Amino acid sequence: MQIKNLCVLPSLLLSTTLVFSAPPLATADEMGRFLADKGLLGQLGEQLGQVGQTVTEKASELVINAMGFLGVPYRLGGNSLETGFDCSGFVRAMYQQTVGLLLPRSADQQAAATKTIDKSELKPGDLVFFNTMRRAFSHVGIYVGDNKFIHSPKPGAEVRVEDMRIGYWQTRFNGARRVEQMAANP
Repeated sequence: MQIKNLCVLPSLLLSTTLVFSAPPLATADEMGRFLADKGLLGQLGEQLGQVGQTVTEKASELVINAMGFLGVPYRLGGNSLETGFDCSGFVRAMYQQTVGLLLPRSADQQAAATKTIDKSELKPGDLVFFNTMRRAFSHVGIYVGDNKFIHSPKPGAEVRVEDMRIGYWQTRFNGARRVEQMAANP
């Protein structure tokens, strides 16, 4: 295949990289391969090919959707791509866009509205909570598998994936929760 208008390509690539930290991937399969290559979704790889609207598929869609927001800046009170996200705004937006559920606005309210699970039961799409402000459930992220979670961490930072095993997150872990209703609200 030959490209005739090479002068258009650099400007197209530049505009793409200004919006996202990585080039957009066209299909769920491409996103799955990208995430597997990065070691982010060990538990999710087999689930991406399943058919039907199962809980697992919704969780897979949720994680894939969330990964599309890597690099979006933190903003206190933010809850959209245009405004940026704080931690609970990010979780709320991902669940609303992907699953059709409207979670409460704050991290502590999200913890109260979801089912407590043991850390050993975590599956992609579950919520993980941390004490980052000297109070329980002051921070929330979405578990992506392999002891990693995606979140909007703090002012000056961007949506990113982190490992729950590093000391900072390990000592501040408050608990894991599962959103019970993974299908859209009636």
